[in-house]
Amino acid sequence: MRAIRVASAALLGAAALALTAPAAVASDDGHYVMSEGYRVLPSTVAAGGQVTLLVDREVSGCKGSVTVTSAVFDAVTVPRGSTSAVTLVDRDARPGAVYRVTFTCGGLSAVKELTVAAGHEPVPTPFPLPHGVRAGEGGTVAGFDLRQIGLGAALIVGSVGTAYHLARRRGGADTA
Repeated sequence: MRAIRVASAALLGAAALALTAPAAVASDDGHYVMSEGYRVLPSTVAAGGQVTLLVDREVSGCKGSVTVTSAVFDAVTVPRGSTSAVTLVDRDARPGAVYRVTFTCGGLSAVKELTVAAGHEPVPTPFPLPHGVRAGEGGTVAGFDLRQIGLGAALIVGSVGTAYHLARRRGGADTA
């Protein structure tokens, strides 16, 4: 009977871990590839043009700095706390070629594609990126009220004490 409970708990734990793990797949070079939360704008640009490298911190889960590399531009770092960086595509990039852009955060990587415009294709210019709100601690410290914290602590201690008292009283009734 005990083995069934242990096996059930292990199976439930493994299922929960599998369902909550981020979707990652292995790439050719052995890194894990996270496909969501990273973008190259525009995805088609003329040789010598400017691209914006975007990191959605919430979707990607990356909280540290992100290194972005490609054969068509120098390595760029999106610093911790920032969501974008801008770089210039090499002027000698082959028109019509598709280049691999790799975003790396910690041991995880995301691969996106950047196409160099061929000939007379109109190339969209990257949109200007406004800076996000520079807010302080906000809700973490604002409204800090010792009276409410004390009341909450008293309720928790009271409920734990009551549960302990009832458990001890029921335990004594069973042995008599």
